[in-house]
Amino acid sequence: MGKYLLGCAGVAVIGIVILVVVVGAMWADNYNKLVSLKQGVDAKWAEVENQYERRADLIPNLVQTVSGAANFEKSTLTDIVQARASVGQVKIDPSQAPTDPAQLQKYEQAQGALGNALSRLLVVSERYPELKANQNFIDLQAQLEGTENRITTARNYFNQAAQSYNTAVQSFPSNFVAGISGFTTRPYFQAKAGSDVPPEVHFDFNNPTNAAPAH
Repeated sequence: MGKYLLGCAGVAVIGIVILVVVVGAMWADNYNKLVSLKQGVDAKWAEVENQYERRADLIPNLVQTVSGAANFEKSTLTDIVQARASVGQVKIDPSQAPTDPAQLQKYEQAQGALGNALSRLLVVSERYPELKANQNFIDLQAQLEGTENRITTARNYFNQAAQSYNTAVQSFPSNFVAGISGFTTRPYFQAKAGSDVPPEVHFDFNNPTNAAPAH
């Protein structure tokens, strides 16, 4: 009888050991998955920040170029300078995606206001013949058009990465690991009507009717 009990106890111990190993392996697998997905989100966020920064870096040269045009509308220049300054006041870590939806919304609104001001400035610029012949201005338009496209692409990639990460954070069994290990969901950029089409900043200088509409 004693041997039987000892045998049963041994089997139970082996079973517990196996269970601990299996649970430990599942924990490690899910933890590593969450780490990898989070790093992916942060990497895509850094690319969004890089593209927005690239646009911001182009603006001073653009403002300097258009301000050289005779009687250029000062209010338009003021709007874009103020919008760029407002973006700089929204502080978000460029290396880590935000966790606060309100913070991301504020950031998105500031960047949207800058994009709108930039679009208006370029539309107004079409009225000035000397700018149409200015090679620096033409080059800046091309750079800004490319940057707007890259911003849209970077935002889409960020949303995709955030969606994959958030799904893992909220799905069993990785949600159990996430809750204990401090992994939290990340907010998305919110799509707006027409947001899938970047602002048009290219002009057909031979046909004013094709000028880009203000956004």
